[in-house]
Amino acid sequence: MQKKLFGTDGIRGKANLYPINSEVALKLGQAIGIYFKQRHPNPKILIGKDTRRSGYMLEQALASGICSVGVHVNFLGPLPTPGIAYLTRGLRACAGIVISASHNPYDDNGIKIFAHNGKKLDDQAELTLEKMILSDNLNENPPVGTKVGTAKRIDDAIGQYAVFLKERFPREYTLEGLRIVLDCANGAAYKVAPKVFEELGADVMLIGAEPNGTNINEGCGALHPYNLAEKVKRYKANIGIALDGDADRIIVCDEKGAILDGDEYLAILAMHMIKNKTLVKNTVVSTIMSNIGLEQALNKFGGKLVRTQVGDRYVMEEMNKNSYNLGGEQSGHIILSDHTTTGDGILAGLRLLAVMRNTNMNLSELRTIITKFPQVTKSVQVKKKVPLDELKTLQKEIQKIEKEMGADGRVLIRYSGTENKARIMVEGKKIEEVNTYVDHLTKVTLASIEAAL
Repeated sequence: MQKKLFGTDGIRGKANLYPINSEVALKLGQAIGIYFKQRHPNPKILIGKDTRRSGYMLEQALASGICSVGVHVNFLGPLPTPGIAYLTRGLRACAGIVISASHNPYDDNGIKIFAHNGKKLDDQAELTLEKMILSDNLNENPPVGTKVGTAKRIDDAIGQYAVFLKERFPREYTLEGLRIVLDCANGAAYKVAPKVFEELGADVMLIGAEPNGTNINEGCGALHPYNLAEKVKRYKANIGIALDGDADRIIVCDEKGAILDGDEYLAILAMHMIKNKTLVKNTVVSTIMSNIGLEQALNKFGGKLVRTQVGDRYVMEEMNKNSYNLGGEQSGHIILSDHTTTGDGILAGLRLLAVMRNTNMNLSELRTIITKFPQVTKSVQVKKKVPLDELKTLQKEIQKIEKEMGADGRVLIRYSGTENKARIMVEGKKIEEVNTYVDHLTKVTLASIEAAL
């Protein structure tokens, strides 16, 4: 059965329009309450959010639905997604709900759910919730009197999460003497992130820490790190750290203002963990989008890369399946499963700073362990998503090009999960050659689809 409401990361869309409106949120709250009430005695559910204006509307609708089926609610207020996952475990809640559209513009919003163990719900659980929401008898026998659920606010949620994060930083080090430019994307981490880095001793210069409900991710944060890079150079900082709206991803820049993505982060941390014999099976998990340079860097140090489809939930699934402890995405989702159950931008920043302290090296020195290959992706509109393996001419062209590039290049063609678009990606040693291959494969892809219709 195909999901109608849930995507790869919860339910997402334009706030106050279906399905991200009060009506659906209320029914979702009822469905979540009933689902977990059947599985946990004395259930309580946490609700946290980022800084979007629409968060108030969705928070109240969800809570109303949950309380109406006899389940209790704890409000966490603005808090990073990984903080909500952590507190779901720490406060022994049966579920945690995140109201956020992550890196999307402020007028979007989303709802995602963590189970009692701080891990995202699996596909089957999401399908069950959908079936309940879309049914006509969702709350046939509503509780009354003292059986109606209650709601209260957890006042020290930020403090609890901050303590957890600081305990993940090695006790033998502090951040004294380090200057950090920190961009909180006007999002969920605007209070907790500076608190953590400052209390560990860093001199923190803040940007993107004045949310007003409509400026989340606007020209700031992990999607727009160029302002961060300029500030690092201007203030002669040791590092720049940019989070996204819900702080589950990180992009950093070195002391020279050069921006590093998730692939470079994974390479640096993996090499350090291999050296210290703490990387399980010497393996890093990432997606099909990760640069071939990461794979070659790992191979050089005796490590290997396992790839999954795009989406941090698939990275996490692979890590859980084989007990791997380091994974992530090029976009900056970094999962450190020795410490947490989901991507955590603040935690990732702390672990990188720990490597800098341990090695006594600047980030510009550490990043030299990986040489990234030119990677070009082109998106083109298509009339129909004809299965790519049925396009024989295209498959022959892909094989021909990959043979020409050998071990120093690769081709990836896939369809967008949300739009009628094909994405053509080529990596290779020379940018001119890569651009030529992308243009050629774009023409072949469109012609092959047209011929198949």
